[in-house]
Amino acid sequence: MTLHIFNPEHDIALASGLSNFTAPHAGRQLRHDLGWLPALWANGDDIVLVDDVEKARRAISRRRVKPCLLAERQQLASLPIGHIEPWGWDRALRAQLLRMGINEELMPTEAALDEIRQLSHRRTAALLLPQLRQEGTVGSAYECTTEEQVNELVNRYGKVVMKAPWSSSGRGIRYLSAITSNLSPLNGWLRNILAAQGSVMVEPYYNKVKDFGMEFSSDGKGTVSYLGLSLFHTENGAYTGNIIATEQAKREILGRYLPIELLDTTQQQISQYLGKMLKGKYQGPLGIDMMVVPPSTLHPCVEINLRRTMGHAALALERRLNPDSDNELRHVMRIEYTDKRYRLRIRRI
Repeated sequence: MTLHIFNPEHDIALASGLSNFTAPHAGRQLRHDLGWLPALWANGDDIVLVDDVEKARRAISRRRVKPCLLAERQQLASLPIGHIEPWGWDRALRAQLLRMGINEELMPTEAALDEIRQLSHRRTAALLLPQLRQEGTVGSAYECTTEEQVNELVNRYGKVVMKAPWSSSGRGIRYLSAITSNLSPLNGWLRNILAAQGSVMVEPYYNKVKDFGMEFSSDGKGTVSYLGLSLFHTENGAYTGNIIATEQAKREILGRYLPIELLDTTQQQISQYLGKMLKGKYQGPLGIDMMVVPPSTLHPCVEINLRRTMGHAALALERRLNPDSDNELRHVMRIEYTDKRYRLRIRRI
């Protein structure tokens, strides 16, 4: 049996690098409310770890998901688990599973987890970018270890994006321009990141017109397979969720912004380069965030997420909601926080 685990606190746990890590309340709540999420991609004879089996069973039945075995923590040690697939691997999760009585041989070693953590450093995206350069692309990223290096880049580009090497999605990011470079709050943030994580990633600011991503899977043996596009739904320019649609429909949407041939070439380059980089180091799902820069230019690697993403969840849902591959059938999937609970909402668009 394969054990699936939704641990959305993964990015924060990875940033801490600790085995004894306590997730913030929001992360614990999200895991409690949506622990059943892997049922979207699990096989019928797999196990999904949840905090409350009955609540999870009701959530799954409402979404007409094929049932799988749901188990709470105290049950795991007695189940015949042969493989583990979490949202993302980190030291904290390994320690949790050991306390639950799971066989240590089913988990990556601490040395392997340290390797995954280093690969999850944002410098990996900076190393990938030069490999993806071709006509129609843009993008640069620099690792800075001093404030002086950051200031040099601000003077060169006028406005930059500073990113903590490790942080949860959408966090650990600050914008700095020549006008605001002397503001103490930003300088204080920068000094704290340099002291805690050793460096900061700095990129030119781009006035993007669209965010999207590509989802992949690594077999750990040198092959990285493309799974599909990840598109985001927006209202008044604000992110509201992931679009669930066929690959053809998503390609048609992106074709309004970029040449499709450019996307195909980039996807092939990513698979080739990451196949070599991740060989013997990482097996599992991953995603790469991208963006469109006016007029029709591709930034091919804004972020690398060495874990499962909501884009993977959207791909799994598309197979369930649209078995006939109707190119006109489209939904939007989002996570909402209402009545002190997180819920997965799916609506047709």
